[in-house]
Amino acid sequence: MNDLIPLISSSINDTLASLSHFYAEIILAAGFLLVILADLFLSRRFTQLCFLISLSTLLLLGVQSVILLNTKTVFLFGGMLKLDHTSILFKLLFCFSSLLFAIFIRYNSPLQKHVKGTGDLFAILLATLLGMNLLAMSMNLLMVYISIEMVSLGSYLMVSYISADKAQTESAMKYALFGAVCSAIMLYGISLLYGFTGTLNFNDPAFINALKNVSGLSSGVAISLVFIGVAFKLSIAPLHFWAPDVYEGAPTPVTAFLSTAPKIAGFAILIGLLPVFQSEGGQTNTQYFDFNVILAVLATASMLIGNFTAIWQNNVKRMLAYSSIGHTGFMLMALFAFQGSGFQALIFYMAVYIVMNMAAFLIVDEIEEQTGILLIDEYKGMGKSNAMLMTTFVIVLVSLTGLPPTVGFTAKFLVFSSAFEAYRNTDSAVILIMIITAAISTLVSLFYYFKIPLNAFLRNSQIQVMAPGNSPKAYLGLLLAILLLVLIVFPSVIVKLI
Repeated sequence: MNDLIPLISSSINDTLASLSHFYAEIILAAGFLLVILADLFLSRRFTQLCFLISLSTLLLLGVQSVILLNTKTVFLFGGMLKLDHTSILFKLLFCFSSLLFAIFIRYNSPLQKHVKGTGDLFAILLATLLGMNLLAMSMNLLMVYISIEMVSLGSYLMVSYISADKAQTESAMKYALFGAVCSAIMLYGISLLYGFTGTLNFNDPAFINALKNVSGLSSGVAISLVFIGVAFKLSIAPLHFWAPDVYEGAPTPVTAFLSTAPKIAGFAILIGLLPVFQSEGGQTNTQYFDFNVILAVLATASMLIGNFTAIWQNNVKRMLAYSSIGHTGFMLMALFAFQGSGFQALIFYMAVYIVMNMAAFLIVDEIEEQTGILLIDEYKGMGKSNAMLMTTFVIVLVSLTGLPPTVGFTAKFLVFSSAFEAYRNTDSAVILIMIITAAISTLVSLFYYFKIPLNAFLRNSQIQVMAPGNSPKAYLGLLLAILLLVLIVFPSVIVKLI
């Protein structure tokens, strides 16, 4: 017992020291509790109090994260978490996406009018954001699992929040069931890695050294099982099958959120786990398991399946779901140049991706809410009935394609440049195939993105087209579209933060 007293004292001191770097998560936890209490006792009298508390929490969190940007690397709570520049950048991306989502909820009529109200949804948002922050800082496999489950449970609740019809209920059930299976597979992989190495801290050199002494086939299977859980969250092909149904069935604000923040959180932990999957030289640890080749195959498959399948979609939300899968494959390509310019290119692309996707879903939701239209064929003539809204949509679609004069072009150019730089340094045929696939996929995306302006401006409807109104959502979408035009001239606004 006496031998444990110094250990207990050291653990308490470490915890207290860690709390001084844990203010952002404390702010989120406090905001979460305040939203729950406000929803229970004050929601009838002050209907938008939960929104205001959430908004204030997110703004305070953003300011706190910006202040910490230049913080040196610090290990917290016995090395379970790592606070560094990369994790803070990811936390800023999560915060920005959550802020747009909160505003989206505030001006979404179906959610505002629902009998449940929106208080619980704001609480779920803050809890999910806490999970994503922990995921970005995780250095321990158990913490990775707990964080992913926090994000996953929050996502399941968001998707099933309304469940007003059979399609929404079905999509929520599919998401929860498939997610539970992938989580169980990931947990089994973690248990194998712990059995092989005797530690859960994957940042420890002893972890990788112990893994190298394990049979290549065994370690490859364990790593693959862990990767399945991450791949599901990223909706990488072939684990993308849930995304189209869930994106179509979920409330549009939830779809917008799922396509941005949790996806980026998956990249955050994938980047953290790369040292486990690869050795310092960039080669895999075993002759049986070449993670670089596997990652390249999945990136290529995601780009091809996502973009080619999107061509045949008539539902706008399903089209954007497959588009999101294609963008995931494109972002995976940046990981092959991660030690060079790939990091800056990937973070820049993610920041622009949040703006593009959120703006697209804001406009889709505005059109759906005002006219009930969700099929691309039904967009005929809408450019004449509401020129502002559809012009905004065209700007966003041009940026998603990666064409000038939008910042989407800059983002894709940076990723292509970093991938080409990696190819020149390594002469890898795998990277060259990915670059060619990405170029073909970008060309293919023109065919489905531009179906919307083609119908809206160049085709006439056979029926009377109801002109959608312009609510705050439409003006927020317009503001984001303008941001896409401005950032191509001033990309340094994002680059300086990176």
